[in-house]
Amino acid sequence: MNKSLFALVLLLSLVSCRAPIHVIRPVEEKPALPAWTASANWYQIFPERFYNADTTNDPTAERIKAPSDWRITPWTTDWYQRAPWEARLTPTFYDETVFMRRLGGDLQGVIQKLDYLDSLGVNALYFNPVFDAVSLHKYDGSSYHHIDRNFGPDPEGDAKRMAAENPADPSTWVFTSADSLFLKLLSEAKRRNIKIIVDGVWNHTGPEFWAFQDIVQKQQASPYRDWYTVKAWDDPTTEAFEFDYKGWWDYKGLPEFRDVNGDLPEGVKAYIFAATRRWMDPNNDGDPSDGIDGWRLDVAEEVGLPFWKQWHRLVREINPNAITVAEIWTDKALEYIDEDMFGIVMNYRWAYPTVDFFINKTLSPQAFLARQQSILNSWPQHKRLSMQNLLDSHDTDRLFSMIINPGREYDRKASPRDKDNPNYRIEYPGAVARETLQLISLFQYTWPGAPMIFYGTEAGMWGADDPDDRKPMLWPDLTYADEAGHPLGFPRRPDPVYFDDELYQWYRTLMHVRTEHEALRLGSVDAFYAQDSSGVIGYRRSYQNESVYILMNTSSDEVEVSIPLKELKIRKARKVQPLVGRPSSAEVGLNDEYLEATLPPRSGVVVSFR
Repeated sequence: MNKSLFALVLLLSLVSCRAPIHVIRPVEEKPALPAWTASANWYQIFPERFYNADTTNDPTAERIKAPSDWRITPWTTDWYQRAPWEARLTPTFYDETVFMRRLGGDLQGVIQKLDYLDSLGVNALYFNPVFDAVSLHKYDGSSYHHIDRNFGPDPEGDAKRMAAENPADPSTWVFTSADSLFLKLLSEAKRRNIKIIVDGVWNHTGPEFWAFQDIVQKQQASPYRDWYTVKAWDDPTTEAFEFDYKGWWDYKGLPEFRDVNGDLPEGVKAYIFAATRRWMDPNNDGDPSDGIDGWRLDVAEEVGLPFWKQWHRLVREINPNAITVAEIWTDKALEYIDEDMFGIVMNYRWAYPTVDFFINKTLSPQAFLARQQSILNSWPQHKRLSMQNLLDSHDTDRLFSMIINPGREYDRKASPRDKDNPNYRIEYPGAVARETLQLISLFQYTWPGAPMIFYGTEAGMWGADDPDDRKPMLWPDLTYADEAGHPLGFPRRPDPVYFDDELYQWYRTLMHVRTEHEALRLGSVDAFYAQDSSGVIGYRRSYQNESVYILMNTSSDEVEVSIPLKELKIRKARKVQPLVGRPSSAEVGLNDEYLEATLPPRSGVVVSFR
C-alpha cells in the first residue's frame, strides 16, 4: 500500500462509526460502457468441468498425448482417487497425471444447462478459453479461429476440416461442427437475455499452434519465424535438435508472441484481428447480434498498450455494445482502464480487502469500508458500477475453502501442494464456514460492482487452488462418491459430496433481488454504520426514489443495533420490508426515532422501508 493510500485509510478509520461515509455518487454524463454491464450477474464457466452432455466427443488418449491405458475420469468419482494409469505413471496426486485428466465437459452440456443458469438469475457468462487446444484449460491454443474439437459433436471430422484450410488466410476458413454448436449456444443464450464473453489469449499460444508448428518444421524458412522470440535455431548438420524459444514465464509449454515495442508482429496482429471479427460478427454482415458480447483478456498487462489500443478500436468498430475485461491483479489495472482501452477489469483489488475483513479478520469494520471506498473511488466514476467483483476463479482456491484456511495473503499458499502450507485444509468446510460464505456473498451482491461467481460456488463446491478448484460441477441429479482421499496421503474422514440446494436457493435469491432493485445495481452507496467493537457494518444503496439498507454482523456473537433514523435519512418511521436475510431469525424493526436490529452471529439483512 502506498503512503498516501495508507494515510487515507488511517484517516477514515478514525472517523466516528456514526458518521456517514460517502462512497460513490454515480453520474451519467459519460456512458462509455454498455448499459448491461452494471446489471450483470456474472457466472464463470470452465467448460471441461461444467457438464458432459455428449460422451461421443470425449477427448482421446491420442489427442492429449496420454498413455494407451488412459481413460476419461468418471464425473462422480472421488476427486482424489487415482486411476490405475495415474498410479502407474507417478507416485503422488499433484504430479503431471492430474493435469492429463479429462472429464468431458462440452458445449452441449452448457446448452442443456442454460435453463438452470437462467433460473439462478445469471445474465452474463464468462467462458475460460473455448478455442482449439490440447490442454484441459485451453490457454495453450492451437487455433483462435476454431472452437475446440472436443467441445463439439464431431472431433475427427473437425480435425479434417481444419487441416484443409490455410489458417493464415481467413478466406479459406470454414465453420466446423464445434464452431456451429458454439453459435447455437450464443443464439440460445441470447434468447434468454444472457450475455457471453470468452477468453482471448493474445500473449502466448501452445506448441501445437499452427504457426509455431510451421516454425518447428521449417525453422528459418517459415514465414512465421518472427512471430515468436526464437533463442536458437536448429542446426541441420548435427543430430541434436537445438531449437529454443521464449516461453511464458519461461514455461516452454506456452510459447510467447514476440514483443515489438509494445506491439505484436504484424502477422500475429492480422490473425488476431481476423479471429476477433469472426466471433464478434460470425456472418460478417455488419450485424454483431449473432456474435459474442465481449472478451476477457488473459494476462492483459503482459501485452503492450499500443496493441491494446488498436485492438480495442476494432472491437468497438464491430460492436460498440461489447465489453472488454482485463485480467490484472494489481493497481496497475488503473493504467488499462481508459476510453480507448479496457472497459472494466476482473476486480481482484476488491477481493483483497474482502478476504482480509471477512476471513482473515485483519481489517476492522471502519478500515474495511474505508479501503473499499478508496478502491471504488480509484476507478473512473462512470465505470465503478460495472467492475467485475469476484472472489474465486480458476486461478484461486475456492471461496468455501478460503474460509477454513485463514491468515494467508489472498491467492497465496492456497494448496497442500505448496511446500510452505502442506497443512492446507481440503475437507468440507462445515456449517460455520457456510454461514460466512453466505455473509460474504451478501456483501458481494449488494456492494457497487457486478458480482461474479465461479461455477459451482452456488452448489457448495470447495477445493484448494489448481487443480482442486477445477473439480467437476455438482449437479442435483447425480450421485457422487464421498471424497475420502488426501492428495498427500494423510488420513481423512470421508466427506459427502452433493449439490447444496439450500445454498443454491440463497444465491438465487441474491441474484433475483439484485435484478429486481435498481438501487442495488445502479445506486450510490453510503456507509451509515461501522462499529469496530461489534463487527457490524451498515450501508445504503440509493437510486432515484429507492433506497435499500444492508446490515451485517461479522462477529461470532449476537449483536443488537440501534441507529437513529436521521442517520439513515429516514424522516419518519415506516414499515420494514425485508428483501433478503440470513438467518431468518435476524430481526429489524422501527420505532419513532430508531432502527432496531437483532443480528445473530454471521448474519446479514437487506431491507427497504415503505
